[in-house]
Amino acid sequence: MKDKPSAATFKVGAIALAFLIIGYQAALFVGRAARLRLEANRDRPDTVYVRGSAPEPLAPLESLSNFADGKVTGPGRPADADFASLNANQGSPAIIRHNAPHTPYVENYRRQTRRVESFRFNPNTVSVEDLIRLGFSEKQARAIDNYRAKGGRFRRRADFAKSFVVADSVYRRLERYIDIPRLDLNAADSAALDALPGIGPYFAKRILAYRAELGGFSYPEQLMDIYHFDREKYDALSDLVRCSPPEPYPLWSLPADSLARHPYIRSRQAARSIVLFRDHTPQADWSVGALAAAGILPAEDADRLARCRLAPP
Repeated sequence: MKDKPSAATFKVGAIALAFLIIGYQAALFVGRAARLRLEANRDRPDTVYVRGSAPEPLAPLESLSNFADGKVTGPGRPADADFASLNANQGSPAIIRHNAPHTPYVENYRRQTRRVESFRFNPNTVSVEDLIRLGFSEKQARAIDNYRAKGGRFRRRADFAKSFVVADSVYRRLERYIDIPRLDLNAADSAALDALPGIGPYFAKRILAYRAELGGFSYPEQLMDIYHFDREKYDALSDLVRCSPPEPYPLWSLPADSLARHPYIRSRQAARSIVLFRDHTPQADWSVGALAAAGILPAEDADRLARCRLAPP
């Protein structure tokens, strides 16, 4: 009669089986990683680089060369220009990711193992590749891009949440990273103004005309100086606009005929009175408040003029 296997034999067998399974899994992992590396090495590498925010077309990846020491050359690029010079006078720099085309095996593996990221982005300009990095599927990212291509815009963060491809959980994660720049009233053209809620072609034209009269908006509330532009209309867009500093208005040096054209002075008599005030008052006492105290300007107009960006005496 044969002896039954002892408990020690079972333990040794179980340990050997466990090591066999671990070794098999490790071999599969190493083999898959090696295959992926071989496949990726036959592809072109992805590239991440920085450029200015101007909407100039990027040179194709295959046309760029000499990446050493942060140099970039290629068609449409200055020879040996570094990243800093490419960004000069272009506003805030933007990080651009160029994903090279890969084999289906590599692309499938990258989709399965991609890491979801969170970073600041403008939903009106973010690339499809970066939307995927933010956690959207390629189909969802393409849907957002198609919406923009058809003229759709996200004016506020909440507008992005309303997109049918943006789940509530995704929006909660990304809400604090959404960065939609406000429209600069002193740089916007009629098309950009027309796109604001409640504006349209008529008010866009009136805003441009009033901006020219003022010499540039000093604060957004000046929109309400425009005829029929009431508080309700202003409140509907106040969080969407801003004013870059305009050229200082030379109140203390302009002749009377030029002063009379300013909306807060408005009359030749007031303009001539300002010139007489300058001629007969010490420069140290020149102020908008002094013009109001002398009865040259009504208090309301003086208050609005005082809020404007004025050149010093």
